[in-house]
Amino acid sequence: MILLFMVNTIASACTSDPAKEEQKQMPREHEKSLAADTTSTRRNAIPATTSLLGNPFVANRSKGNFLSSYYDRINSDFTIDADPIENRHRSSVTDTVFTIRFGTSMLEFYAPSQTGDLLLQVADIRNSDITLRNNMRVGMSQAELMSRLKAFGKDIRVTQSSAEVVASSHEGAPTTLHFYLKNGKVNRILYEGYVD
Repeated sequence: MILLFMVNTIASACTSDPAKEEQKQMPREHEKSLAADTTSTRRNAIPATTSLLGNPFVANRSKGNFLSSYYDRINSDFTIDADPIENRHRSSVTDTVFTIRFGTSMLEFYAPSQTGDLLLQVADIRNSDITLRNNMRVGMSQAELMSRLKAFGKDIRVTQSSAEVVASSHEGAPTTLHFYLKNGKVNRILYEGYVD
């Protein structure tokens, strides 16, 4: 009996694909199903891109659901932690918070277990090891930052002072992107997303 158990354990260890096992644990994009009305021929369309405040790092909605889309952008060593957390609405459901840390910077994602989505909650960037969309980064000048933010048009509201530039939403979920300035250059970027 013990010999059978050992052979089974070794055989399953040799045949499992580590890449597939890792993919099972990583969040995946939640696919929308057909509407309940069977006479309907349209699918609930998900926009292919997301706004800057929806995700300041990855514009492609489907790529935004993979941790690799973020850590592939980091130019230094990093760690990834996965912590279980009780769902806010259903205490019987356990979701996951993924945290990527690199130097003094971090990205934090909320991954609801029922949808498989990966939602950026917080990003605190304190060095130039990662860039945002449109090549926005720590170290750029305030003038360059304002020029890049103007490219997003009326999608965002921008306010500025000598110490900070804030990009925020006009309406809807309260998300903000803070660019803290020192000597006319960005020295910290803080993203605060909204996850419910």
